[in-house]
Amino acid sequence: MSDDRTGPAGTPDSSDPLPVDLADVFPAYDEIDDPVLRAGVRDAYVLALAETGWDDLRAVPWLPDEQARLGLPDETSVEHVNDVAALATALADELLARRPDLGIDRDLVVAGALVHDISKLYEFAPEDAVDGDDTGESAGDTADDDDGSHGTDYYDLLGHPYVGVHVCEAAGLPVALSHIVLSHTGRTSVEPATLEAEVVKHADEVAGGAIRSRALADLRDA
Repeated sequence: MSDDRTGPAGTPDSSDPLPVDLADVFPAYDEIDDPVLRAGVRDAYVLALAETGWDDLRAVPWLPDEQARLGLPDETSVEHVNDVAALATALADELLARRPDLGIDRDLVVAGALVHDISKLYEFAPEDAVDGDDTGESAGDTADDDDGSHGTDYYDLLGHPYVGVHVCEAAGLPVALSHIVLSHTGRTSVEPATLEAEVVKHADEVAGGAIRSRALADLRDA
């Protein structure tokens, strides 16, 4: 499938840096059946790229300080998101096969996995980003990371996952998706209220453990 290059709310955007088909970056994107939800996920990434200094999603790091600690400079947010999407959909599919009466919204699981870490575009800025731009940086407040990106004020003062909720809401995505973003991490006191949110949260935890296992023999040392 391919999608028109549009900005939030379907407005044309000739400067859209995303590929025509977002599935080129996130293969699971093609698995979202609801066209409105598909468009909303794409709009969220269009908005995030427009508001930050990134021009290549594949260059956004996973978690620079943790990568530096573990000696894993090659990990990226896109790789992690694709791991989470694969794990979340596999878990949802198995649950649906075993317990079809649960009524899991598979589209919501896929979309939630794809946007759960969209805040990373705001939390870290590319090496050539200008201090004080729309990424939330303040001059002199950023620290260089080993991968050439900088932690922004969003990372230091707000961080995961509040920025992600802002992007989801601005892109017109359903509140159930914002809840997945808000509850997928221990950075908030919000626990998953839906099975879709629970699935994405556990998929994220396993995917994060898989990254850390590259450097650690015992994940209790993480």
